[in-house]
Amino acid sequence: MDTVDIQLLVIIAVVIVVLSVFLSFFPFMLWVSAWAAGVRISIITLVAMRLRRVVPGRIVNPLIKASKAGLGLNINQLESHFLAGGNVDRVVNALIAAQRADIPLVFERAAAIDLAGRDVLQAVQMSVNPKVIETPVVSAVAKNGIEVKVKARVTVRANIDRLVGGAGEETILARVAEGIVSTNGASESHKDVLEHPDRISKTVLSKGLDAGTAFEILSIDIADVDVGKNIGAHLQTEQAEADKRIAQAKAEERRAMAVAHEQEMKARVVEMQAKVVEAESTVPLAMAEALRSGKLGVMDYMNLKNIEADTQMRGSIGKDGDGPKKS
Repeated sequence: MDTVDIQLLVIIAVVIVVLSVFLSFFPFMLWVSAWAAGVRISIITLVAMRLRRVVPGRIVNPLIKASKAGLGLNINQLESHFLAGGNVDRVVNALIAAQRADIPLVFERAAAIDLAGRDVLQAVQMSVNPKVIETPVVSAVAKNGIEVKVKARVTVRANIDRLVGGAGEETILARVAEGIVSTNGASESHKDVLEHPDRISKTVLSKGLDAGTAFEILSIDIADVDVGKNIGAHLQTEQAEADKRIAQAKAEERRAMAVAHEQEMKARVVEMQAKVVEAESTVPLAMAEALRSGKLGVMDYMNLKNIEADTQMRGSIGKDGDGPKKS
């Protein structure tokens, strides 16, 4: 291989490298596709997108779809939404779906919904095809104390105007459950709920539960109604048991007080007996002192002893007379 052939190969390689770098920086085929679809985009605009770290395909392809659908969007709107962190393709698809369904939706509203974290395309689809939300089993008690378990299906439609700042499905379910509990609680008997379950739907719908939410409630259908426990009887039983325990506690308290009072009285008796013994022990000393001082004579002392002996004899005779008689 001579020198000319080597130089030619080097030139071809350099040209291929330059073209590869140029095409990687400038999406030529994307530019051709846009022009073929009637979307006029300058080369400078595509290069500027690269410099702004914007993927041209994520802007140009949705712009082609919007142009074909007649939405009248411009590249600056799509690029600003992309730079804000939005999903351009999803917003354009939502605008096309809203246009086909004759739903008034502008780009600014769709972009705001997308940036708020909601799926704008799903919202448009839900506006056309309502969604059914099934509540968990809601337990409520009628006035007669019987528990009623209710499960409902809520048909909702997305409200485009309230998607930004509106409450979600959890709020709808919580409000419906609250309406079911209040309706059942106002019923005189659980039989009224079983015979007329449509009262629950009418009462709940009349309260405007979709206010401030991102949805519009179309209907509330009672899917299942079941009878649960007799809550009233259970509460009465527990109350009776509690009253019984309170009465037992009070009785035990009174018994303890009586025992304490008895012990106190016994202690007082022992104390009085001790004082009597102490007082009796001082009698001989007092009599001896009286004899020494002449205040008590010998005859007086002897008379006192006779009286004591007579008293003891009478006491012993009385005890013998009270005893059992032998045949």
